[in-house]
Amino acid sequence: MKIAVTYDKESGNVFQHFGKTESFKLYEIEDGKVVSSEVIGNGGNGHHALPPYLKSLGVQTLILGNRGQGAIDAIAAAGLAEVPGVTGSADEAARLFAEGRLQGNPGARCKHH
Repeated sequence: MKIAVTYDKESGNVFQHFGKTESFKLYEIEDGKVVSSEVIGNGGNGHHALPPYLKSLGVQTLILGNRGQGAIDAIAAAGLAEVPGVTGSADEAARLFAEGRLQGNPGARCKHH
């Protein structure tokens, strides 16, 4: 399974504004463990174009911080599962997800929306 995490390259944390994400960290998960990862750019995409871009890369689940209603709709339309409202280390979030222990917050929203 391939997952994507919105990624802040400077801190290694989950980036908190989905539509302005410049980087994603992609993880391959097998048998409850992260087996590989890579950092990619956003492909020149923003906001509503990000979910189809991620889907085209084989991503099935997106781990992110906050998002607005447009992003929620675009993520759903692309057929991606999401775990919103995640903070802290992207690597830790991926590990917890692989173990089935990642807790998200479905009510997480960008403050300006």
